[in-house]
Amino acid sequence: MPDNQPLVSVIMNCLNCVKYLREAIDSVYAQTYNNWEIIFWDNASTDNSAKIAKSYDEKLRYFKEEETISLGAARNKALKQAKGEFIAFLDCDDIWMSEKLEKQIPLFKDPLVGLVYSEVINFNDNGKEYRPHSGKVMGRGDCFVSLLHKYFLSMPTVIIRRSTLEQQNEWFDPQFELIEEYDLFIRIAYKWHLDMCPDVLAKYRVHLESSSWVKRDLFFNESLAALDKYAGLFPSFSTDYYDLLLKDIYISKAHYLWISKKGNQARKFLQPYMFKNQKAFYLYLVSFFSYKIIYKILNYFGLKIKPKEFFK
Repeated sequence: MPDNQPLVSVIMNCLNCVKYLREAIDSVYAQTYNNWEIIFWDNASTDNSAKIAKSYDEKLRYFKEEETISLGAARNKALKQAKGEFIAFLDCDDIWMSEKLEKQIPLFKDPLVGLVYSEVINFNDNGKEYRPHSGKVMGRGDCFVSLLHKYFLSMPTVIIRRSTLEQQNEWFDPQFELIEEYDLFIRIAYKWHLDMCPDVLAKYRVHLESSSWVKRDLFFNESLAALDKYAGLFPSFSTDYYDLLLKDIYISKAHYLWISKKGNQARKFLQPYMFKNQKAFYLYLVSFFSYKIIYKILNYFGLKIKPKEFFK
């Protein structure tokens, strides 16, 4: 392999992933960049995931938990086994494009860059897909504030410099079940620059069995906990960002309640902001109606909005 290729450790965490596993692993083996290893952490799977993982060569290093632990804790254990100068992540239901590592690793030539990401395609098993960024560069350089207001990173696209982890007091925070990667990447962005490859280099699979769908209520509580955490970590966070981000969290919660047919509860979250924020005001008004009716009206006037069932 070329001498100028630093080792990349690919963290794959698995819990009963047999349905999509081989496709995910094969996408790493198909990389045009050759110097990588897979740290495969089996979180006490009971299906045939182990058999599939062990069918590959020595570039895949297999580890297994005796009992299932949280995803963040499992990722932390996998990270301890990583030997690479750079760390990438691939969940076992997602897919990489063959040129992902080849195109992203060179962006680390800038010593200030600690995290590199790319454009992504979100897709489901019914063949529906979309590009959330449409090729637009969401952020380069100091992205801490922009990430706080509109998080734009997708886990399978992210590669981090190993030294970014060495600067952290903790890696994946075990108190979080759904936003553990958000929390880590926010902390990295506080001290390091980000860079982006605008090409689609990963595909993120959305399906109803994923924890992001099954446990959506947790996002609200964990987001509030993250605000309190950052208020203690980052100077001036409480005065500069806390109230603005709390508003965003409440409006997002209200939107979720509305599409869950809980308009009365949604309005309780919106009341403090309805005369201070345009989005909160309009959401308060439409919360008296079914979201299906509102979508039909907007689409009738040519405003194309994806309903919440897009990935069902």
